[in-house]
Amino acid sequence: MGFSSPVCVLFFFLGVKVYCQYGSYQWDEDYDQEPDDVYQPEFQFHQNEDYGVPFHQHTIGCASECFCPPNFPSSMYCDNRKLKTIPNIPAYIQQVYLQFNEIEVVTADSFINATHLKEINLSHNKIKSQNIDHGVFAKLSNLLQLHLQHNNLEDFPFPLPKSLERILLGYNQISRLQTNAVNGLVNLTMLDLCYNQIDDSTLQEKILAKMEKLMQLNLCNNRLESMPPGLPSSLMYLSLENNSISAIPENYFNELPKLHALRMSHNKLQDIPYYIFNLSNLMELNVGHNKLKQAFYIPRNLEHLYLENNEIESM
Repeated sequence: MGFSSPVCVLFFFLGVKVYCQYGSYQWDEDYDQEPDDVYQPEFQFHQNEDYGVPFHQHTIGCASECFCPPNFPSSMYCDNRKLKTIPNIPAYIQQVYLQFNEIEVVTADSFINATHLKEINLSHNKIKSQNIDHGVFAKLSNLLQLHLQHNNLEDFPFPLPKSLERILLGYNQISRLQTNAVNGLVNLTMLDLCYNQIDDSTLQEKILAKMEKLMQLNLCNNRLESMPPGLPSSLMYLSLENNSISAIPENYFNELPKLHALRMSHNKLQDIPYYIFNLSNLMELNVGHNKLKQAFYIPRNLEHLYLENNEIESM
């Protein structure tokens, strides 16, 4: 059976669900889902909620431009306000939502009292790397989540606090990653760098290996021509779709025993080692929209396999 046909069907192959469309291929969503795109950066099972809070209400100590709902007293909502600057954040605030504004500069003054912040959402703004005060985030010793996707960043933000667990940097122009930029990120479990300008030279010296607790790495829609080197053995989810990767080294996955899901659609894969995906924990594999011609070994534990738009004649 060939997989280059434009007709898509759903069928079972050796107990594995083989798909030729993205209909049920979904990981959990982030705040900023692209309406006609399959890019979904979140693997996590918790979802961020849109509370639809009104603009005019605020409590004592809350910035006048924002809203601090009584039922969520530690949260401050400043999204969609056409703000050009970050308002002062009270000390009791733990989550601040500043997405969909016109903010260009991140200064230390706005966060001087915000010692208890756990989450900052600055996505969908106009922030450039040079307009972020040095060390502004590193001083926030309780920060767990940082959202900076859909901005104008050219560099990986540095330094960052050791407490950080999740950082989303998709939809920027990041092409540089300093070798010491991730040294202190010992608790990071999720790194999203999709839709940037990262190439093979950006990931030299195996700098990603320093994040020993990393579980999810998103590098989709970049300029990679080879597999990223030196990934930490803790990794469970790897997103590499929409790059220009043409080969996978034979022993590449030996150091990734926990890998559960691998996305490699829309690359230039041709000939791959027959047993390359013989991974005991792999449950989901997408290698659709490549140039594969030869069949490969399918592990019995695999539950979802995507092979559409290849040149494989039989499996």
